[in-house]
Amino acid sequence: MAEVQLQSTLTCPACGHQATETMPTTACQFFYECPGCHTLLRPKAGDCCVFCSYGTVPCPPIQQSSPCCSNVG
Repeated sequence: MAEVQLQSTLTCPACGHQATETMPTTACQFFYECPGCHTLLRPKAGDCCVFCSYGTVPCPPIQQSSPCCSNVG
């Protein structure tokens, strides 16, 4: 199995600003404020987090073929 990547570059759909961020390993990140235009990003329908929707690398649970946060609760 490939090593889990913890860095992902998020691209804002509103302004195109890109920022490389470290993904959390113990929680999903549902919100992210774009540093460029301050748009609040939320996951697209069917995605578990902003990294799966707007990042170059999906979140760690998805990389490991595990359920993300949909089973929490």
